[in-house]
Amino acid sequence: MPTFQISEAADLLGVSADTVRRWVDSGRLAATRDASGRRHVDGAELAAFMRAGADEDPGRRVSSARNRFRGLVTQVVRDQVMASVEIQAGPHRVVSLMSREAADELGLEIGSAATAVVKSTNVIVETTGELHA
Repeated sequence: MPTFQISEAADLLGVSADTVRRWVDSGRLAATRDASGRRHVDGAELAAFMRAGADEDPGRRVSSARNRFRGLVTQVVRDQVMASVEIQAGPHRVVSLMSREAADELGLEIGSAATAVVKSTNVIVETTGELHA
């Protein structure tokens, strides 16, 4: 079973390492110590913690889409008919193409909080060996 150091768990959760340490210290997230005294979070425990947090998203109650990325609008490019809206959600950059009318009605401007909701029939999953031990 993979385990993650506190900093790796923080990267995956999109929070600071100090936040993860506080969650561990308060018992909200389980961790063990290795022989050197460093804390590690079990991969299955981390997955369960992340799923529990996703269940708290109020958008899940009103939409069948489960891929929701809350972030800030970092760019809006409008022409006469269409708009390109870029949202930075943690480390994720999500770009949406929509009608200019929709972007205007939503009041999308740089610095606005927004949630990108993604519903897709094709999802590509990649792994990287650098994040898990």
